[in-house]
Amino acid sequence: MSMLDKFRLDGKVALLNGAGRGIGAASALALADAGADVVVLARSQDQIDDVAQQIRDRGRRALAIQCDAMDTNAVTAAVDQAVAEMGRLDIVVNVVGGAMPGQFLRATDAVLADAWERNVTTGLRLARAAVPHLLATDGGSIIMISSAVGHVVGRGYAVYGSVKAAVDHSVRLLAAELNPRIRVNAVAPGAILTDALAIVMTNDDIRNALEGGTPMRRIGQPDDIAAAVLYLASPASSYVTGTVANVSGGQLM
Repeated sequence: MSMLDKFRLDGKVALLNGAGRGIGAASALALADAGADVVVLARSQDQIDDVAQQIRDRGRRALAIQCDAMDTNAVTAAVDQAVAEMGRLDIVVNVVGGAMPGQFLRATDAVLADAWERNVTTGLRLARAAVPHLLATDGGSIIMISSAVGHVVGRGYAVYGSVKAAVDHSVRLLAAELNPRIRVNAVAPGAILTDALAIVMTNDDIRNALEGGTPMRRIGQPDDIAAAVLYLASPASSYVTGTVANVSGGQLM
């Protein structure tokens, strides 16, 4: 097998939750480019239908399942449907997450609970539903999308940074528990030009601050994260588990 062949995913099935746009959509297409058949989940049917069609245009099988990541029954049913229709499951990627920055003293209990549920519980819930199916084949790879804010100090990110740090440690704990057949890793993006960030990027002061605060002096693109997801999903990373890959333009761990 050549080195480039180690990045191939022919015969594999990947499932991504939160794949309607941005990092999730870019990652789904990257895995399809590497030969995987791909199941895309999100709340917006229109978005995942579009991503699924782009996957089919690449010559791969695709399945789009509308799913609320906050609903345990819906997630379990979606994973079961994916395996029933695609025949197996090898790669699971959780992209669901997010929280608005803000003053810590204004963070109500509801805000704290929502941040934990949206960022930590969604990934653990998806992994719990997927692990039996991953073990039914040759094992596999679970990848969580975390954030550089989980290890970089930033004003206004006490809530978001705390839950992303919890995501990072959940990856280490899951890797220890699921070794050696299932690898578990995370990707920690820095500032990435998704739809959410595009809104604030119209402000020159904010854009200059983001670019100036990044050693690479640019904002990342979804494909920058998708490339890391592909590596962690593929045999090229077969000796990597329990790792948080820092893809943040040089913001140090």
